[in-house]
Amino acid sequence: MGEIENRPHDPSQMRISDADRQRVADVLRDAAGDGRLDLDELEERLELTFAAKTYGELVPITLDLQATGPITPPAAAPVRRTSHLPAVGHASSTAIMSECKRQGVWAVPEHHSAFALMGSVLIDLRQAQLSGHETQINASAIMGEVKVIVPADMHVLIDGTPIMGEYNQAKDKVPAELRPDSPTVRIRGMALMGSVTVQRQPPPGTPKKILGTY
Repeated sequence: MGEIENRPHDPSQMRISDADRQRVADVLRDAAGDGRLDLDELEERLELTFAAKTYGELVPITLDLQATGPITPPAAAPVRRTSHLPAVGHASSTAIMSECKRQGVWAVPEHHSAFALMGSVLIDLRQAQLSGHETQINASAIMGEVKVIVPADMHVLIDGTPIMGEYNQAKDKVPAELRPDSPTVRIRGMALMGSVTVQRQPPPGTPKKILGTY
């Protein structure tokens, strides 16, 4: 009886619309264009997408595409993740019905994955040590939240797919101070009944009086 009573409260059993199916189909076609899916896989997943009736059936179709980054040459990743970085490095941040925070001084590889399932992930890049001039964060949230905090001098490029959720840049708390040599962070992924947001904030410890001037 307990299982029957709980079923109506399970968001994964909610019915999806044609628009939801189309958004997932767009993600699959983009992945095929990037070379992450071959044509047979694309056809198979598109069939599953248009046959799906609930969010629980829809989520697994793109889960491995959103939580992992594109394939890099075998020699590229080790070169960027060498021991000259004094801070502790993290290749991924995952929160499943829990909370995960990356703050302070920490080493960020060129590709970082952030995934929240009914939980929250905080990625703070203000004091982070980046491995390269450009960093890609594959951020996805399913009934959860991923928040990325960046400094004023960082370029932000967002390419995410919201499905009954939001995937955007929040109102900055400090004005952008971009230069030609400013580092770039690219954020891509999916928000299914959840949110992925990016926001510029001042350095940690900035007095609130100063924040009030913006």
